[in-house]
Amino acid sequence: MRNMDLSDEIDTGRPGSGRAGRAVALARTFAGALALAPLLGGCFVDTEKPELALDIPHQYKEGRGAAEIGPALDWWRGFKSGELTVLMEEAQTSNLDIAAAVARILQADAQARISGSALLPNLSGNGQATRTRTSAASSSAGIASERSSYSTYLTASYELDFWGKNKATLLAAQENAVATRFNRDTVALTAMANVGSNYFQLLAAQDRLRIAKNNLAAATRILGLIKERFAAGTANSLDVSQQESLAATVRANLPAYEITIRQNAATLAVLVGRTPEHFAVKGGSLDTVAVPRIPPGLPSDLINQRPDIRAAEASLVSANHSVEAARASFFPSIGLTAQNGVQSAALASLFGPGAWFYTATASITQPIFDGGNLQGQLEQTQGRQLELLQTYRQSVINGFADVERALIALRQQTERERLQAQAVRAAREAFDISESRLREGIVDYVTVLNTQQTLFTAQDTLVQVRLARMLAAVSLYQALGGGWPPRIGGNRA
Repeated sequence: MRNMDLSDEIDTGRPGSGRAGRAVALARTFAGALALAPLLGGCFVDTEKPELALDIPHQYKEGRGAAEIGPALDWWRGFKSGELTVLMEEAQTSNLDIAAAVARILQADAQARISGSALLPNLSGNGQATRTRTSAASSSAGIASERSSYSTYLTASYELDFWGKNKATLLAAQENAVATRFNRDTVALTAMANVGSNYFQLLAAQDRLRIAKNNLAAATRILGLIKERFAAGTANSLDVSQQESLAATVRANLPAYEITIRQNAATLAVLVGRTPEHFAVKGGSLDTVAVPRIPPGLPSDLINQRPDIRAAEASLVSANHSVEAARASFFPSIGLTAQNGVQSAALASLFGPGAWFYTATASITQPIFDGGNLQGQLEQTQGRQLELLQTYRQSVINGFADVERALIALRQQTERERLQAQAVRAAREAFDISESRLREGIVDYVTVLNTQQTLFTAQDTLVQVRLARMLAAVSLYQALGGGWPPRIGGNRA
């Protein structure tokens, strides 16, 4: 580093005309320093930004047309579940992950404020009182002496942001603060999607538990019929054992459903910021939950709706400003400092005539040789810029892929649910017929056992398929970035 320091210290004991002359000389010298600055910054490099090169599809491959609107802001109300709505609203205000994300916003805003302070002058005040005693042994006259001095002054310093380094640093910090806001939205969307997913899993477990209990009642009823036939000599002990085994198997599955119900309730408690001991959820059945029609919206709008994409974009813009700041570091640093105050040997005359003084300094510092430090910092920020560019591109591609996957899952699970419901109806009819004929004694036990197992499996599968459809709907909302605000100015032309 090479430092050129041009200063002028003027005491009020000197003629007033000397102050003006020195001030003019200082101004001329400083102007000359500014004229030299561009010559000293000859190592400045290119400022071009990398191209985004985004491939935006015109419509979703699995979407039917291109909807002009997306899902509503309160998208969870489309499921027509009052308890789910309460949980969603409570998660928005009480979820601790969201609260932590809000705290990160406060940190980012504070960092932006710190970065912005470099654009403003720094002003500080100081006061000093000194009393000095000189020993008699050190005096040539052999007499001890005491001396006092008092001073108070203001010091101001300011770095001219001639090349925009401090401004670029501030903009980078501000974009980081913007990114933390979108990260908060991403956390909130993830938390609410988790609330929906865990709530539906709880409902599915309750449905499976009810089905298992109904199946256990049916198996027990059939077991009673077989025992009656065994007592009458029309059935053997193997038939009884097989039916007892089936009933025991169904009974053994009941605790597994209880585990799922209670564990999902505990997870929901955490998502709404409460302890499981002070949280209760009623639940119900997936049959009472509606599956809303979800308009996927225009693909081009997805970039502006998904908070993770917006966060990646803000991080990329922040990196662009960081590169600008690193490039500006090759230029000279120009600083101004000034000190103004009063000083006196007697406190009574501190603010009297002749006590005033000031000091003004202009300095310019130009990097000449730093062992490649500045060049390394520039290359590091450029590498970070390229990394965030690829991250942004990947976020956009993942966003479109997430929507496609969710659309595929929702459509196929809807069709699968329809077909599985038909299978349940057929299995129910077959079981009812076989049970009736068993009572009449015109069907063997193997047929009844097969129809029981088929019905039990079909009913349980239907609940799981219905759950998969609900989870696909939640995933689609999450892939779309949650609810979309109404379009300003109506639909596009």
